[in-house]
Amino acid sequence: MYYYNFEVVLQEVPGEISLCFSISGCPLRCQGCHSPFLWKEGVGDLLNKNAFEEILNVYNNLATCVLFMGGEWYEKELIELLKLAKLKNFKTCLYTGKEEVALAILRELTWIKTGKWEQVLGGLNSITTNQKFIEVKTNKNLNYLFIKN
Repeated sequence: MYYYNFEVVLQEVPGEISLCFSISGCPLRCQGCHSPFLWKEGVGDLLNKNAFEEILNVYNNLATCVLFMGGEWYEKELIELLKLAKLKNFKTCLYTGKEEVALAILRELTWIKTGKWEQVLGGLNSITTNQKFIEVKTNKNLNYLFIKN
């Protein structure tokens, strides 16, 4: 599994400081995608268990969540990294353009954002969005956290 970039982000998971990994090889190819360079498999750096653990150790007690932008197409590798993040007391989140992911992945997540990007409907900050930000444990839709009054 390869990641194109790694960032510390503050808005993608409300109330969390997240370590965000943009995973390459996306098969969805959503029209209007903001990151079409992620469609190509193998772009970026290898994200194996050792490299991932090094990053987690650097940000231990500084960040609270690990966020994967995609990667569900590498189910085994993603699950391994999600388990490691949880073991190190990070919350976990996946942003996917799919409506559903494998139950084995879902079990390792605190939150999941589902739904393809539909430009006319907008993202999570739009009341017309098709996307959903779900707290996995309760299955509660938390889209309201992204809407400004």
